[in-house]
Amino acid sequence: MPTVLRIGAYRFFFYSNESGEPAHIHVQRESKLAKFWLKPVLMSSSVGFSSFELRRIQKIVVQHKKELLEAWDEYFRN
Repeated sequence: MPTVLRIGAYRFFFYSNESGEPAHIHVQRESKLAKFWLKPVLMSSSVGFSSFELRRIQKIVVQHKKELLEAWDEYFRN
């Protein structure tokens, strides 16, 4: 479960067995979890986050999209 980024209370990661899916990132804070596709950035699913917080997280994903995609490509290319 590689962690790609930590910003504040948020952990951005993907699972190591997800190479068959399009590029995406999971975001966790405490017991809350969301999944965002990266091309284009769209929320796929969410459990526990408010819509206000999801908008904030989506902005972070957009700001760090290049870094997140590079981490995805680097990990799953091998």
